[in-house]
Formats: sequence, C-alpha cells, structure tokens
Amino acid sequence: MQFKEVQVPEGDLIQSENGKLTIGDRPIIGVLRGDGIGTDITPVMQKVVNTAVEKAFGGRRAIAWCPLYAGLEGLRRYGSEFPDETVEAIRYLRIAIKGPFTTPIGEETHVCLHCAHQQDKPGKCEKCGKDDGVCERFRSINVRFRQHLELFACVRPIRYFAGVPAPNKYADKVNFVIFRENTEDVYAGYDFENGSDTARAIIDLIKQREGREIRSDSGIGVKPISVFGTKRIVRKALQWAVAQNLPSVTLVHKGNIMKFTEGSFCKWGYELAQEEFGDRTITEKALWDDFDGKMPGGKILMKDRIADSIFQQIQTRPDEYSVLALPNLNGDYLSDAAIALVGGLGLGPGANMSDDVALFEATHGTAPKYTGMDKVNPGSLILSAVMMLNHMGWYEAADLILRGMERSIQDAHVTYDLARLMVRDGRSDVSEVSCSGFGEAIIQRM
Repeated sequence: MQFKEVQVPEGDLIQSENGKLTIGDRPIIGVLRGDGIGTDITPVMQKVVNTAVEKAFGGRRAIAWCPLYAGLEGLRRYGSEFPDETVEAIRYLRIAIKGPFTTPIGEETHVCLHCAHQQDKPGKCEKCGKDDGVCERFRSINVRFRQHLELFACVRPIRYFAGVPAPNKYADKVNFVIFRENTEDVYAGYDFENGSDTARAIIDLIKQREGREIRSDSGIGVKPISVFGTKRIVRKALQWAVAQNLPSVTLVHKGNIMKFTEGSFCKWGYELAQEEFGDRTITEKALWDDFDGKMPGGKILMKDRIADSIFQQIQTRPDEYSVLALPNLNGDYLSDAAIALVGGLGLGPGANMSDDVALFEATHGTAPKYTGMDKVNPGSLILSAVMMLNHMGWYEAADLILRGMERSIQDAHVTYDLARLMVRDGRSDVSEVSCSGFGEAIIQRM
C-alpha cells in the first residue's frame, strides 16, 4: 500500500485471520509520538523495547518501527490533527503504540497543540507564542481512533509494583484487568443540548409514549447498549481469562436502576459465557448449588457486581477479582480509581483493541509544561509496550522489561513523581532520575 507521508520500513507485515495474528521476526509496528511529553517518553519506550527484544532473542528478532502522525505532527504534515492516512496505516499495520495527545476540554474555538492553551481565534498561540500549532477545536483524538478503527475493547491491566507508595493497605493484592466497552454507552456521543430540536423531540416522544415528564430545559443524552456490543466485550474478557488461566470474570453494571441497558449488559454477558464458554465457566449460583462453594478445577467463575459496590470491593478485597468487564462510563471511572490504588497513572498501561487491530497507549495526558525537560515518568507507555509484546507472543522480551522495572522501583531509581512519594514515605535511599534515566535503569536491571 502506498501512503503520502507514511514511510513503511522493510519488515514483516502482520497478518490476521479469524482474530489470530501471524507475527514475523521483524514485524512492522506503527508508532505515534504524541503531543507534549509524548516526545520525551516515546523514544525512551522504543529504546527499552529494542534492548529487551535484542536480549531476549539474541538478534533473531527486531521491531521495524513505522512513524505515524497525528496531533501536532499530523497538523504539520497533513494540515489535520487527525489524518485519514494515519487511520488507514494503523489498520494496515494492525499493531501500533502511541503517546498522549492533546484533548480540548473548554468551549473556546481553537486549541494550541504545543501547550494545550485554548483561545477564540486562529493564528499565533496567545500563551506560548508559537504560530504553527493552533487549530480549530476537535473531538478527542483518542476517541476518534477507537471509533474509526472500531477498537471496541479498552484493556487496562492494574497491578502493584513493590516499593511504590500506595494509599491502600491492600495494594499489594491488586492484580486484575479491566475490559471497558469502547463504542456504546455515553461514548456513542448521542448528547443533545437543552432547547435543541432533537432534545425537544425526545422529551415530547417520551411524554407521548410513556406519559412521563422531563423538564423542558433539560439536556438529553442517549445511552445505547446492544446485545452485539455487550457480547463482543465479554467474549474478549473471557478469551483473556482463558489464555491467562485466570480464575474469574466479573460483569459490572448498574442494573438495579437501569434494567434495560446495564441490567441487560449483565444478562447478555451471562448468555455469552454459557453459549461460547459453557465448558469453561460456572456461575456463582451453580458454584454453591452444585459444588458446595468449592471451585472445580479448570473452570472460570462468572459473577456480577453492582457498579457502586465494586468501588468498595476493589479497596477492601481486590484479590477476589481477576478480570472485570464493564460498559463504557463505569469502566472509565473504575480504571482511574483502580490505578490510584496502586500509585497512580504513571504506571498505568492501556490498549484499545478490536479482533484485528490493537492500539497501545499511554493512559495519561500530555503535561505540556514538562515537554522537552526529560523529566516525566515513561512507565505507562513502557508497560503498554509490555502489553504489546505479550499480544505479539514475545513473552520473553515482555518479562525482561517487567523485571527491569520491578527492580528499578525496588532500588528506588525512579522519576520525580515516584521519588517524592518514596521520600515522603520515609525512604532515604531514593535516587531521582530523568525520564531517559529511568529507561536506562530498567535496561541495566533486565
């Protein structure tokens, strides 16, 4: 395939058939640096990954990195922060990894991709003074990648690293994976301003059909949750549990209030487990009715929990959970709450996946005030690369990186964010290192 700006290097194109990948010894992987601190952390991640692959496979394997462009780099090369060519290149390559991208959060008409400042006119940025990074406000680049590539599963492994000061006394027991549905629920984007024709029409329709009154000055959101969307996210979660030999999958929902959306998510999830994984799964009811509460060998326990209660339970007994599957909004909340249990977003990896394409990512923002300072923690993106290597079946390289990071943290050779927490916790042997220094510390300890 020919591209305008993307230069595909020599290497092995990744193939996919029925969701199963074929990976050569020199796979071509897309890499997007991202905005802000993405320019600091992405090269560090690549160096750590390249070293781990070299050590693990003795030169027999290597990644052929293919630069792709969005955000500020997309604006410079294509005149768009979200180029169509980049979407097509990710679809073509099947696996990519990206740094963070600027996301406008206010109501101003323009945003600067250098410093994230928002203003009401184009041209030079009123804050940083640069004249090549201001563009019209846009919907989240991250969300658009998910929607354009139909990356329906947001996958967030949450685990504790020994030595990281964590606010929860049971943090060392946290080790689970969150599967958040990416295309439905509130992320479908059916959100209508109060007074708009669509909002008024929906209010009138509900009054006519159901006889129920909604205040006329209300904004209206529509929350679609389908059989199709539910079953494919639960299938993905169960596939993970089977592949990793994990003991349970928990469906998280608010079905006690929203019976026909979130309640149906729970019902349809159980149906999928029975239809496609009936020989591998058992419900909590069957566990007690048929096995007196004693888990039979080779089975995965299917259970469900109300959304508000799960926030308590991951704090008080996190070791009871190994895989959790959720609709979008609950999954968003739970992911950030869970990573806070173990020390924060700096060590939180993530990926967005379909059955054929996987986009791995840093799960934090662009922190533009630190851009170019070689200061921030690259751990989130490095751990996302660990997910990527495992996804590729290159487990040996992934394990080397994990080992190196575990030892770096235990030795207190860490970036400023972890260093200040360790000092506050009373450690006297902390060595604060730079972003690239943390990468070197990991490499030295592989």
